[in-house]
Amino acid sequence: MMVAFSTVAVAAFAALVLSAPTKHEKRQAPAGVPDYVLKYAPVVYLHGQDPYLPSDFQTHLLHTTARVNYNVVEAPSPLDLNNLDALGIDVYLTSNDDITTNPGWIKGIKPDGNGKTDNGVTSAVIVNDKGNGNVDAFYMHFYSYNWGGLVLGMKDLNFGNHVGDWEHLMIRFSNGIPQYVWYSQHANGQAFKYSILEKHTDGLRPIAYSGNGSHALYAIGGTHDHTIPNFNLPGGFLEDHTERGVLWDPLQSSYYYKYDGNSNSFSTYDEATPTGYLRFEGRWGDQEYPTSDKRQVKIFGQAKFASGPTGPRDKQLNRNNVCPENGKECILRGILLPRSRDLEDKIFEGDVVQR
Repeated sequence: MMVAFSTVAVAAFAALVLSAPTKHEKRQAPAGVPDYVLKYAPVVYLHGQDPYLPSDFQTHLLHTTARVNYNVVEAPSPLDLNNLDALGIDVYLTSNDDITTNPGWIKGIKPDGNGKTDNGVTSAVIVNDKGNGNVDAFYMHFYSYNWGGLVLGMKDLNFGNHVGDWEHLMIRFSNGIPQYVWYSQHANGQAFKYSILEKHTDGLRPIAYSGNGSHALYAIGGTHDHTIPNFNLPGGFLEDHTERGVLWDPLQSSYYYKYDGNSNSFSTYDEATPTGYLRFEGRWGDQEYPTSDKRQVKIFGQAKFASGPTGPRDKQLNRNNVCPENGKECILRGILLPRSRDLEDKIFEGDVVQR
């Protein structure tokens, strides 16, 4: 039996469909965030065996104390995301717990079936509009703990663990169109043309694979060489392992900011978003333990427990090239490659080198 619909009913249905929010509009970003920054925001696959998951910024502060040279210093009480910038550059946000006991708070929040870290803000999106249609969007991810990995798989050779971990992806846009994506990895990273990257189910959002424990970000799954800053190891001695494990959509639990490169300052898209923590110049974890500390092991200058990292403001948010300036050549890859010592400096057809 055929059912006749009135012209009015059809028009009403069409209006409802056209007015329905798109997926990226449902993420409840404040008004004013460029639509394309949301539309092309990366998604992350966490390793299925990673015990250290994305962490809430404020929860991290609740479990740390401001210290300088291992001594407690005066600080606002309670310490929060609005007053963190009252602390000096020499401050370490030091765990209140012995980290070797693996306290529950460092394990973070497992994303739900939709990829959201419920009851926690685990990411920050920072937009640097450089004018003339040129925009860099930084997608910052936070974890309360970084596990450094095992050299040659040996438990006694575990280096580079630290409290606090900031990782990031950066997309360079031209007139709202994504051009290149930077994946941060330890002391360096990789950059790729947006067009060649794996995309999420919507065909728009690039995929990043997070290293098991280290959270370094890669454009493809599998095994990647893991470099230790200032310490050269042959490929395969220390590796990052990634897989299509747990889907995390950082955009669903993010704060949003504008960044002004001329004044090195941040502003928000709404009045409710804190900014003080972005101006904090200290470290988001413990200071490297001395060798007199029974927890510490140091071999060839490499410590089992390293110092915590600096925050987002220290990630070269106003960089000229897609890559940050770190003394290495900035290669924008035109093909997908794993992180490998053998391939790191090779130029392939389709690559672009920025100087």
